[in-house]
Amino acid sequence: MKENQAFRINGFLGILTIAVLGGLAFFMFLNTQIVIAIAFLVIAVLLASGITIVQPNQAGVVIFFGKYLGSIRESGLFLTVPLSTRRTVSLRVNNFNSKKLKVNDVEGNPIEIAAVVVYKVIDSAKAVFDVDHYEEFVEIQSETAIRHVATKYPYDTFENVELTLRGNSEEVSNELTAELQARLNVAGVQVIEARLTHLAYSTEIAQAMLQRQQASAIIAARHKIVEGAVGMAQMAIKQLENDRTIELDDERKVQMVNNLLVAIVSEKSTQPVINAGTLY
Repeated sequence: MKENQAFRINGFLGILTIAVLGGLAFFMFLNTQIVIAIAFLVIAVLLASGITIVQPNQAGVVIFFGKYLGSIRESGLFLTVPLSTRRTVSLRVNNFNSKKLKVNDVEGNPIEIAAVVVYKVIDSAKAVFDVDHYEEFVEIQSETAIRHVATKYPYDTFENVELTLRGNSEEVSNELTAELQARLNVAGVQVIEARLTHLAYSTEIAQAMLQRQQASAIIAARHKIVEGAVGMAQMAIKQLENDRTIELDDERKVQMVNNLLVAIVSEKSTQPVINAGTLY
């Protein structure tokens, strides 16, 4: 199916024509020309059956005894094909919030995911005739696309070397939009945006994954601290040597580096032992 324009004329002109035919029928009836009066009346009733109103951002799909005749996209009052039925399709922007879906990411970890899909109908004929209840079709295909995209990527990676659901939300949203658009073309629906609204580990592994994230953060912080401590120790020894304040042999350099590393890397404040001399 493909949308095309239906026959229609201005509705006010159609109402005027119906009124004139009704007046002629009444006039003929008064002049005892019953057959002509009935003919005018039948024509007026037939034309009246074609009167339709289309609201802004809606389309009227005209069907004549099971045959698609076209769609009316303009808003207003119109006279179209008599004895036809009209189905109204909204052309307004709609959004669909999916339920929280429980799926496994590419690594097999159970996660909870949900998304919002913003869409609108661009082909009223496809929306009416190519699918049953296009709103339900959008919902089911949205959940299917969300599940498929979620299984292609890991929730998170602790090495930061690949695309993830949590770290690359923009790329994931773009892929979800493209896949959903491919699924909804048959329904004449345009996907404006599809974006994740909820993403979390499932409750049974949430605590374990939180501990893993904390461990990774601690390791990264320790790595940074050690790197800084080594640099500070090297700088201290180099400055002492340049100033020639103290002559340090290799053993004292090792001891100084050890003390500086312990003082900087330790989680608790160091408590130095002061040598005050001996009694004897």
